[in-house]
Formats: sequence, structure tokens, C-alpha cells
Amino acid sequence: MKAAKSETELHEVFRTNSGAVFQSDKERCLYVDFAGKKAKFKYACLLRLKRALEAVSVEEMLINPAGSDIEIISISGCDHFYILTPVEIIEFRELMKGTFAMFQLNLIIKDCLYRLVV
Repeated sequence: MKAAKSETELHEVFRTNSGAVFQSDKERCLYVDFAGKKAKFKYACLLRLKRALEAVSVEEMLINPAGSDIEIISISGCDHFYILTPVEIIEFRELMKGTFAMFQLNLIIKDCLYRLVV
């Protein structure tokens, strides 16, 4: 699916009501549009972002009255960070899970097609 066309052609990988991830084949990177922020990531940084989101205990944030209502997600080796509420963390996790599920589905399809040809 083509999502946008400018200097770089972007293909939508996955979309939710709260954000989207696009892939640029020309630049060999991914663009994340979430919480009003558009950020460019290499695959490894996006994987680290997913892991950082999964490491946050949303339950602890909601239960602990002395805790913070926000979480700052920063990824080593990447230029971007996010300041998120518990709801935004859950929404961002959903976006990342869907994105990586699409990557996995793509690998499965390529593997099946390769087996048919060989």
C-alpha cells in the first residue's frame, strides 16, 4: 500500500487509530507517526523501542500512588524519545506489536513463495 509520496515513497506497514508505521525502501528505514511526532528509525532502533515499551510496567504506574503518571522512553543509539501516559504506552505497544507481526508475516510469505519456486 502506498501511503504518501514525496521525495521518498513510503509504504504503510501497519496502522492503528493512534498511529502508523511506514517503510521507505529507498532510505532503508522506517517512519513512526505516533502522539503527534513523526520519527525516522532504522530497524534495530525500532526493535529497541519495542523492547523499551514492553519493559514498562503500566500496572505499576496505575497502582502506585507515589509513582509517576508519565514514562520517558529513550532508546540508546537513537535520536528520539517519547514522554507517554499509561494509555499512550498501551497504544504504542499495540502499534509496535502489529508492525512486527507484519514483518513476520512478510518473512513467512517470502519463505513459502521461495519453497514453491525451488
